[in-house]
Amino acid sequence: MLIITEYGTLLLVLACIFGFFMAWGIGANDVANAMGTAVGSKALTLKQALIIAAIFEFAGAFLAGGSVTNKISKGILESNIPILHDHPELLVYGMISALLATGSWLTLATRLGWPVSTTHSIIGAIIGFASVGISPKVVKWSALLSIVGSWVITPIIASCIAFIIFMSIQKFILNTDSPYDNARRRIPFYIFFLGVVMSMVTTSEGLPAVGITLAYRHNLLIAIVVGFIIAAFSRVILMRTKEQKFSGSHGHSPYSNVERLFGYMMVFTACSMAFAHGSNDVANAVGPLAAVISIIKSKAIGTDTLLNQEVLILGGIGIIVGLSTYGYKVIATIGENITELTPSRGFAAEISAAITVIIASGIGLPISTTQTLVGAVLGVGMARGIAALNLNVIGTIFVSWVVTLPAGAILSVIIFKILCYIFSY
Repeated sequence: MLIITEYGTLLLVLACIFGFFMAWGIGANDVANAMGTAVGSKALTLKQALIIAAIFEFAGAFLAGGSVTNKISKGILESNIPILHDHPELLVYGMISALLATGSWLTLATRLGWPVSTTHSIIGAIIGFASVGISPKVVKWSALLSIVGSWVITPIIASCIAFIIFMSIQKFILNTDSPYDNARRRIPFYIFFLGVVMSMVTTSEGLPAVGITLAYRHNLLIAIVVGFIIAAFSRVILMRTKEQKFSGSHGHSPYSNVERLFGYMMVFTACSMAFAHGSNDVANAVGPLAAVISIIKSKAIGTDTLLNQEVLILGGIGIIVGLSTYGYKVIATIGENITELTPSRGFAAEISAAITVIIASGIGLPISTTQTLVGAVLGVGMARGIAALNLNVIGTIFVSWVVTLPAGAILSVIIFKILCYIFSY
C-alpha cells in the first residue's frame, strides 16, 4: 500500500509506456494478421489497410471489446486472495511485467515474420507472474479451461466456415456459365450475413456500455436492417462496376473481372476483420493497463475495472503506429506465404475469420485472432487441395504458437522479479 502511494505516479507511467509498447507489438503482428489477406491478395494497399485499421480497430475496441477487457484484466486471476489484498502492488508489478514481456515477445516474433498470438502471450505472461511470482492459488485455473479450449476450437471453426464459403463461391459464382453476372448478384448475400453478425454483436455488447439495453428481438431487427443496408450499398457498387475487356493474355484470366469485384468487396471484409480484431485483441493491451490504473487510483484491488477513453486512445495509437512501421513482415507471411490468395479466396478467409472472432467477442472469450485467421486461410487452401498449402510455412507457424505461451510466462516472471527487487518487495 505504501509503495503504491509513494511510487504510484512512476508505476502508472511505466504501465502506460509498456502498454503502448505492447499495443505497438499488436499493431506490428496481430493487426498485420488481420490486414494480411486483404493486402496479400492485392485488394488493398498498405496505406489503405492502415486507414481502415485506424478507424475500425478503434470502433471494435470501444463498441464490442468490454467483455474481453474484463476477462483479461480481472477474469483470469482471483481477486479475493489475502496476499493480493494486503499487497495490491504485486498485481501492479505483475500487470506491468505482463505488458513488457508480451511487447518484447511480439517484437521478436514480428522480426522473424511469425504471426504469433497476442492472446497466448498475454495470458501466458499473466499466468507466469501470478503462479510463480505470487502463488498458484491466484490463478483461476477453471476459467482458463474455456479460454484454452477456444484456442483449439476457433481455428477449426474458422477453417470449416472458410472452406464452406469458398466452396459456395466456386459453386454459385466461379464455376458457372456467367461468373461475372452471378458475382454481382450473389456477393451481396455474403455481405448481408456479415453485416448482421457485426451489428448483432455491436448492439448487444456496445449499446449497454453507453447505458442502452435492448431486447434480443430488437437487437436482431436492427442487425437485419443494418445488414440489408450494407448489402444494398455493396450491390450498388457491384452493379455500377463495368466489365473490362482484356486484349490478349497479359496475365489476365477469364476470372479477372470477377476477382476485381471481390477485390472491391474485400474493403467490407477488411473493415469487419479490423472491427473484429479490435473487439477482441485490443483488450490484450488495454486490460492489464486498465487494471493497473484502477489499483493505483483506488489503492486497492476492486471488483470493477474502469476502462476510460484515455486508455483506449493510447492503445489505438500504439496499434496504428505498429502496423505502419513494422507490420509488413507478418503481412507477407499471412497474405503470400501460406497459400496463394486471390481476392475471392481472401474474401472467403476474412469473412469467416471475422464472423468467428466477432461471435467470440460477443460472449467475452479472448480467442486468438491469429489462429482464427490462419485457420481460415488454411480452409480456403484446403478447398483447392492440400498441394495448394505451403506446409513448411504452416509448420513454422504452429511451432511459434506452441512457444508463445511459455515464452510470455518466462519473460513475465523474470521482469516481475526484477521489479520486486527494484521496489524492495
